[in-house]
Amino acid sequence: MKRYRQTVDELLGALSPIQASWRDEHSEAVIRLLDAIPQKQSYGADDIAAILEGDFQAGLTVLRLILDLSKDEFTADLTTALGLGGTGPRRYQQDPTRFVSSLVGLGALDSLREIANRPASWRSILVERLKAGRGSAIKGQARGRFLEDFTEKIIGNVFGQAYDARCRFVGAGGTSTEKTDFAIPSKDDPRILIEVKAYGATGSKQTDILGDIRRIVEEKRGDTHLLLVTDGTTWKARVNDLRNLVKMQNKGLIARIYTHKMASELRRDLQQLRRDHGL
Repeated sequence: MKRYRQTVDELLGALSPIQASWRDEHSEAVIRLLDAIPQKQSYGADDIAAILEGDFQAGLTVLRLILDLSKDEFTADLTTALGLGGTGPRRYQQDPTRFVSSLVGLGALDSLREIANRPASWRSILVERLKAGRGSAIKGQARGRFLEDFTEKIIGNVFGQAYDARCRFVGAGGTSTEKTDFAIPSKDDPRILIEVKAYGATGSKQTDILGDIRRIVEEKRGDTHLLLVTDGTTWKARVNDLRNLVKMQNKGLIARIYTHKMASELRRDLQQLRRDHGL
């Protein structure tokens, strides 16, 4: 593979926003359930039960949104109200009346009546709560998956099935391992390691990215090529961290850094590495 010396300006110019929807299957189920709740002046325990009867997990999320509680707060409050034994569908099936009365005791009826009769669309308010809470995490995860899928498609086109994904590769000493997104041709004896970091994805803070790369560099053999695929315009807010990655690349610790716009370069370099390593 050709030796590269990259610059911060080069990478900044190649960055692009990673588009992702905040909705997943669970979010869609929650929104369908919100649309199905009738709007009326008063509600009773049977309305709470009806929310839980279909898709229990979606119904539980709807009630949490109605109460305007975080997931941890809601689980803790419901556990206190119910007592030990869990807050899942089995607990509900064992004693639906107690489960519903516990939710009523937390204020679900009062909150539902209040929010349903606000001048603004109450469904829109609850959807916005879903988007701001769970939706932001889902969107971050979707960004990460998008970049991983993009990278894996190129790897598969070049190496077929000769790679391990989301694994721990065996280090230079043969006695320890480290996490990586892709090890080629295998995690047991990798010639090429590829890390994928979509900045802005859940769990992918810049400090995490630097730390992850450093651990891989310390663990891998010196003749194992390490490639980094990253993207997200939020890098522009932390240029110093990007500069640290570029320094690592200039020292040869990272063979090259790629973005989504550099798909052709990534494919070309992987094809060359396949020839270099006789894979």
